[in-house]
Amino acid sequence: MEKPQADRIIEAYLPKLYGFAAKKSFSPQETDDLCSDILLEVYRTLLRSEEIYNLEGYIWRISERTYAKYVAEKKRREGLSLDGMTPDALLSYQDADPFEDADEEYRRLRREVAFLTEKRREVVFRFYYEGRSVSAIASELGLPVGTVKWHLNKAKKELKEGLTMERSIGKLGLSPVEAESIGHSGTPGANGGPEQFLGDKLNLNIVYSVYDEPRTVEGIAGELGVTPVYLKDRVDLLEANGFLVRTAGKKYTTYVRFSPLTYSLEEREALLKMQMQVAEELAETYVPLVRKAVENVREVYLPDGNRELLEASAIFYGVSGKCNIHSKIDCSRYSIRTLDGGEYAASVELKDKCEDPDYVPTLGLTNYWTCGSMNRRSGKYPVFSWSVDSRYDSRKGTWRNNRLSDYESLYEYITGQIADVPANAEKFARLRERQFLTADGRVNIPFVKGDQDAFFGLLPSLHEEMERKFARTALDCAMQRAKRYPQQMRDLVVCDGVQGFIGNAVGLMVLDILYGNGTFRPLTENERVGINLLVFSDVLPETK
Repeated sequence: MEKPQADRIIEAYLPKLYGFAAKKSFSPQETDDLCSDILLEVYRTLLRSEEIYNLEGYIWRISERTYAKYVAEKKRREGLSLDGMTPDALLSYQDADPFEDADEEYRRLRREVAFLTEKRREVVFRFYYEGRSVSAIASELGLPVGTVKWHLNKAKKELKEGLTMERSIGKLGLSPVEAESIGHSGTPGANGGPEQFLGDKLNLNIVYSVYDEPRTVEGIAGELGVTPVYLKDRVDLLEANGFLVRTAGKKYTTYVRFSPLTYSLEEREALLKMQMQVAEELAETYVPLVRKAVENVREVYLPDGNRELLEASAIFYGVSGKCNIHSKIDCSRYSIRTLDGGEYAASVELKDKCEDPDYVPTLGLTNYWTCGSMNRRSGKYPVFSWSVDSRYDSRKGTWRNNRLSDYESLYEYITGQIADVPANAEKFARLRERQFLTADGRVNIPFVKGDQDAFFGLLPSLHEEMERKFARTALDCAMQRAKRYPQQMRDLVVCDGVQGFIGNAVGLMVLDILYGNGTFRPLTENERVGINLLVFSDVLPETK
């Protein structure tokens, strides 16, 4: 861009950029410094650019980025991060000393201004720092004159009270929680699942701070030991994406499910024992029905010709997906809807501590972790996949590594649309990395010809009599477990506990029985690639 054009743009946007800097600053000096940084960055960028289609959005993004850098630099110079919350850690109000030469009273006043509400801070800043009249502030903010006076009077009272009290850092400010894992049930957004928000340690602790009791922004700030002015953008982002939910009194709560900080070995084992009893009954009565239902399904491709691989996947799907106990609890409010199109229930596993370490389990407490069910449906080809990852398979990377493009590449390969030539090297390297293709070009996962709904529709559901039999036990277990969660989460815990009582864990228990008693022969390494994975297509791979 030519210099005269850039000069005209800077001149036109100067008032807006100064206003942006003023809203983000504590003092006129900070406003001038920030505005200067933004102007310099905008000017440099304009001179380097040839054509800009959305000028206002372009300048706004530069301003936000420059502000973020400005705050980060101030935090490095002036404040201490909370337990490694960098680079996005907020400024601790107890440790910050932004004006080294200022006296203690001035620092305390600045701290208390930061704890005012956003609107009240803005009124105070314009009245005391900019010297604007009440009527001018009212006009600029679109407020009645009486409301501006009310804010000023309330601010004076709150500042006076704040200066005479000692603020202390809350529990999370001294010992922030850390996520062991972040999960979801539902559809992730274009940018990913809840980890894109909660993978940030500060965001995680903001959300967790309202888990046990609703808090205002000021309450969150007090719990984390940070100034509210730096929290506002974070809170807005988390609220807009459903991780914070506004309640009465300008407070927030959350429907993200955090695991309890303590657990009982005895309680866990008691649940597993009940589920094992169910698994034993299903292995005896339900499994034969599934095997009977799929015995006439002949248009299948099995890498090593072992039909038990198909039956095992069908049994797991039937137990985990068609033997559920139904719940009448409406859990729709727990579904988080993000701005990038995600819709899911979010969960966070926190580091927990055993409350009965002296208890000696009688079971081995086998790992019943699973990822799935995962469905991948192509809009490009007639191909669909269902899978669940567990200790039975050798697949890596869970849902993030389970890409639709892999199944589309397989379809292109088995239909002759692509060949193993250098032009397709990336696709074939990916398929071999996942062991979906062997070194000699053989497809290494099961295929079923036809429609997935037709196949899964063959599988029987849990008989009503058996569902009633297991329902009371499931409800008792769920109610007991719900006591470990805050009140707003208990419906979800009960609902999941009832509906998930016969789920993936019981599915694994049934497979343990079948592989343990010799009903099914042990899986080979090749078969471990394809256990609990079925691809449905209108064509089958050729047997080599």
